[in-house]
Amino acid sequence: MNVYEGKNIRNIAFVGHGGTGKTSLVAAALFSTGAMSRLGSVDDGNAPTDYDEEEIERKMTISTKLAFCELNSHKINMLDTPGFGNMIQEARAALRVADTAVVVIDAVSGVQVQSEKVWQFCEEFAVPRFVLVNRMDRERASFEQSLASIQQDFGRTCVPVQIPLGAEQGFRGVVDLIRMKAYTYEGDASGKFSESDVPDDLKGQAEEHREKLIELVAESSDALMEKFFEEGSLSDDELIEGLREQVLKRAIYPVLFASGTRNIGVLSLLGSIIDYSPSPTQPGSVLGKDASGNDVDRAISDSEPFSAYVFKTISDPFTGRISLFKVYSGTLTSDVQPYNVRSESTERIGHVVLLQGKEHIQVAKVHAGDIAAVAKFKDTHTGDTLSDKTVPISYAAIEWPEPMISFAIEPKSRGDEDKISTAIQKIIEEDPGLRYEREPQTGQFLISGQGQMHVEVSVSRLKKRYGVDVNLKPPKVPYRETVRGRADVQGRHKKQTGGHGQFGDCKIKVEPLPRGSDFQFADEIFGGSIPKTYIPAVEKGIQEARLRGPLAGFPTVDFKVTLYDGSFHAVDSSEMAFKIAGRLAFRKAMQLAKPVLLEPVMNVVIDTPEEYAGDLMGDLNGRRGRVQGMDVKGKITVIRAQVPLAEILTYASDLTSKTGGHGNYTMAFDHYDEVPANIADKVIEKAKAEAAGHEEEDD
Repeated sequence: MNVYEGKNIRNIAFVGHGGTGKTSLVAAALFSTGAMSRLGSVDDGNAPTDYDEEEIERKMTISTKLAFCELNSHKINMLDTPGFGNMIQEARAALRVADTAVVVIDAVSGVQVQSEKVWQFCEEFAVPRFVLVNRMDRERASFEQSLASIQQDFGRTCVPVQIPLGAEQGFRGVVDLIRMKAYTYEGDASGKFSESDVPDDLKGQAEEHREKLIELVAESSDALMEKFFEEGSLSDDELIEGLREQVLKRAIYPVLFASGTRNIGVLSLLGSIIDYSPSPTQPGSVLGKDASGNDVDRAISDSEPFSAYVFKTISDPFTGRISLFKVYSGTLTSDVQPYNVRSESTERIGHVVLLQGKEHIQVAKVHAGDIAAVAKFKDTHTGDTLSDKTVPISYAAIEWPEPMISFAIEPKSRGDEDKISTAIQKIIEEDPGLRYEREPQTGQFLISGQGQMHVEVSVSRLKKRYGVDVNLKPPKVPYRETVRGRADVQGRHKKQTGGHGQFGDCKIKVEPLPRGSDFQFADEIFGGSIPKTYIPAVEKGIQEARLRGPLAGFPTVDFKVTLYDGSFHAVDSSEMAFKIAGRLAFRKAMQLAKPVLLEPVMNVVIDTPEEYAGDLMGDLNGRRGRVQGMDVKGKITVIRAQVPLAEILTYASDLTSKTGGHGNYTMAFDHYDEVPANIADKVIEKAKAEAAGHEEEDD
């Protein structure tokens, strides 16, 4: 295995909507460059980067995988990322360490919902990108419609550097608009091609698009613009250099064409990646924080002290924890003992490896800019920085979104009760988007994720990897309670026993706050009617009491409490007494302040073939949804709506049924809104019945 310096490395993340063929492209790249002896296939279950049992069974990428190939004295690290909505945050984490993204677009569907999402992720991390139109061999694949969709959504700076040779079943290669050569692939999935002049029937189209490319490159440089005006064109070398510079600056996004499953255009893509994408050392430096928390720029160079960012953890039941990281500075060998800045611990390295899908390839050294892995770190997790202890630096960790859906989880067998927590923690190490916690109100253990599929995949892994079989109960809607009115009440706790008694007395005013304000506490005590040492106890009592609202036991939010008067006893008053008084005052106030139930409302985006759009909008109305708008992108209709979470918990299976598997959706929390009275009554009745059941169990 050759060891590559940063200047000869390319770190590429393949991102895009689910089902656009990212995994097939990576498989074709590995086969075409000799890294794999056969062309792996998602349908056949032997794709090199979809090796997890769940991925093989579902025929979809669930978590980011790493592979690499070697071409023209360069190493190309390829991050194959998920594209389905529940797992899309994995793509965001991969883009944190990628130096270039290949945004994969389906040649029939064009830009889809998750295409837009990953484009936003690229913007967030300022990642240069290519746009690859894949599956050009599909029926109804269209160069013109695909390009129109891309430029409509992402702008005119998405410009072809190729045009396709043929379309649908006749797709056989690409025309390079820079060198003005045609590359015709043999069509036998070998990836082999022959070079020739541009066919006569495509010369006019090729020259037209080359002219647009030259104009866009010239616009970005005064010197090139002057040359263009004087001579009417640019040389190939000037065009190549200008394009490379503008890709790095994110001023131009080259558009290319391929078919991953038939291995057409993939070697041309890899050549373009080498020619036009930046090496990991080209940004020059990376921003971090020193031991004092001050911003510091660390040069991306072998000569700097060692530092690396852990962007993913794989939990392997046999190997243990495998940490994937990008080396930002210095070099890494097996005798280095990296310092974990977060845990303030030193790790030991057994072997440094490169990942080729599930295969581990041991290497002696990793240079700045490269991506590698180490097994069995003890205190290192996703988002941690490894550093030279004498010159520590830390890099910003990825923030994972809050889970959108929760299920109650319990082992099928009593013997698995002890094993379940340990196994879930290993799953969470690999997938920080999951949560596992005990619900204090019900005593149930909840597993939460980005959607139903996300949770189901995790539960399936529990059984297959760790032998823990569990039951999932219907997801709980995180209702909240609030007040519409005002109240002025007194909370008084007085208890006389032998010796010291208990006395606490407070007067509070309660009023509603705008949605999203949570809770505010104001101290307006004058004249010492309540000593300052007891005021925090009143607030604490209210804080504890509001966790179980008066209607159905859900947390109470969006209200303000003003403590304005009270009294105390020099001997019998205590923090506990005032805490109880605060709790009593809250309960009294809730009886008077017109409490109401709130429910989470989600922003839902559905993309579907146009023939299903009418039925889906009718279905959304039946779910108390409010359609906000509709966009048409080629043959795909995008519906945007706001729907209560309670009405869309099981939408994934319903959408699949209604669209024959052709529809996709994403949802994200938007706001809380009042539950209609007739529905609120049912929720409250059910919650009280469950609470009564739990009390009986406790008895």
